[in-house]
Amino acid sequence: MSIFDGGTVIRNIEDENLKSDICGKILRALPEWFGIESAVAEYILCVRKMFFLSFFDDDIPVGFLALKDHGNFSSEAFVLGVLKDYQNRGIGRQLFIRAEEYLLGCGKKFLTVKTLSSTHPDRNYAKTRKFYESTGFVPLEEFPDLWGKENPCLMMIKELKTI
Repeated sequence: MSIFDGGTVIRNIEDENLKSDICGKILRALPEWFGIESAVAEYILCVRKMFFLSFFDDDIPVGFLALKDHGNFSSEAFVLGVLKDYQNRGIGRQLFIRAEEYLLGCGKKFLTVKTLSSTHPDRNYAKTRKFYESTGFVPLEEFPDLWGKENPCLMMIKELKTI
């Protein structure tokens, strides 16, 4: 049975407490990607004011995407998380499709995302970069010190186009 059958749905979440709750539960279930508690706490706080989509399976949130606005022309995929048992099933891709529809409706031209640079050997983030590339993102700029020398940052960008 496909994950997209029956009780699955993507919802725009507006309740700030629910955004924080979903973000916290999912990120804390993904320590391979989100193992720095201070960063998780910042995400939980920041997503409260952002456009926030969540993927539900039978009313259980299993994935989410929060967008940070950067003015008239661009937004950032600020944080994305999909529970491990639900990864590689198209949920992240569906969240991005819905987010891009929203952003195009707002007149945005670009979507960016920051992730761990390939200069770091982490295998989980190598998969993350491949996922972003598969959805149309390309590397834009490296920031070796943005998150500290031990966590070099790569900014990726995608031009938003109607399908």
